[in-house]
Amino acid sequence: MCKSKESTQVIEQANSNSQISRSAKSTRTPRERSRSHISCSTGDPSTSNFNYTTGSSYNYKDSSRSSSSSKASLSSLKDSLPENPHIYEFTEICKATNNFLAKRFSSSSSSAAWRSSIRGKDVLVFQRRFRRPIETSELQQKLLLICKSHFISLIKLLGASVSGNYIYLVYEYVNGSNLTNCLRNPKNPNFTILSNWLSRMQIATDIAHGLDYIHHSTGLGQSFIHNHIKSSSIIITEPSLSAKICHFGTAELCGESTENLTEITHSNSKSSSAFKRSDSGTTKFEGTRGYMAPEFQSTGVATQKTDVFAFGVVILELLSGREALKYQIDQETGAYTRFSVVDTARDAIDGGGEEPERRGKLRWWIDRRLKDSFPVEVAEKMARLGLECVHEDPNVRPDMGRVAGTISKLYLESKNWAERIGIPTDFSVSFAPR
Repeated sequence: MCKSKESTQVIEQANSNSQISRSAKSTRTPRERSRSHISCSTGDPSTSNFNYTTGSSYNYKDSSRSSSSSKASLSSLKDSLPENPHIYEFTEICKATNNFLAKRFSSSSSSAAWRSSIRGKDVLVFQRRFRRPIETSELQQKLLLICKSHFISLIKLLGASVSGNYIYLVYEYVNGSNLTNCLRNPKNPNFTILSNWLSRMQIATDIAHGLDYIHHSTGLGQSFIHNHIKSSSIIITEPSLSAKICHFGTAELCGESTENLTEITHSNSKSSSAFKRSDSGTTKFEGTRGYMAPEFQSTGVATQKTDVFAFGVVILELLSGREALKYQIDQETGAYTRFSVVDTARDAIDGGGEEPERRGKLRWWIDRRLKDSFPVEVAEKMARLGLECVHEDPNVRPDMGRVAGTISKLYLESKNWAERIGIPTDFSVSFAPR
């Protein structure tokens, strides 16, 4: 681009010293004139024919065109950056999913997902129903906030599309397996890829810091919640066995956040300041059994404290290898018996008894596939932290910032323990069949 500041100074001098300028021009050597021409013609390709020499030959029209071209180039460059969310055309979603006839990657009562390619990227497309109507301008604003968030433990949201009562969220595809399948392999229940204590502590650390980032570090003057924390929403990648949280942004974009539900609740019942269940379809809520906090079950309002509760359940799953909630039939009576990982953890940690007996219960409760190879004191602290997160009173539950800090310290203690007893701390695995 031309050196406009230097050129302007030459123009101002030309009005008062035109004769001097002409003589200076005439005394220039051919090499100097060539250098002056080159320095002004190496900018934007659209202005490559612009020949500036000196003085009054400066062309304001060409300069304006060059500046406009530069702004357009910067604008197009900015639009191509990953921070900018994509508002996909619905036809793109239909083409990528073969009009939703392609084999589903996953499916549940509240969503369906397809793995596909959009604009040259390997992605997962999630179909979800809106909890409330949302304007395009509001969708763009929320997308901009969420897509600007970058953290290693979060799967990135690339953009979205809207059709009718449904929103289609496009996330980057991450190769790996969810935590549920890693802990409880349906084909081989006695095998787990997470047979090392340190690998489980690494996963706990990744999840804790990821959720802490969602709650506090996404910034921009807005507090976020996740509302979909569960073991099946956490992807374990290979070969490092690091954890990534799925579905970040779903609560905001589908109208599940506290702010949205506050507006709905007050519009339905202005006389009540508390959240109450409503018969209106707009306040219907969905959750996963075993991960729903008591107050969420009674109000349907998702908060950061309900996220903490769900995180606590995941931690207890990670320690014990047990399901969050399951029912088993009694062969004698035919009745179903309810088993909760929270209840079994409370019995193992706070079930009473002397120190040896209590430690024995803890060792019985911890996943046996770890083969009793773990630091008992760290395991007990982790279990107590998980139980603190699932406390019935949301005000007693800790903040994710404190939780993440505590787990990081316990991870370091675990690493020191592994080094003392000679367990390798640098390892890699593969999900390939054996």
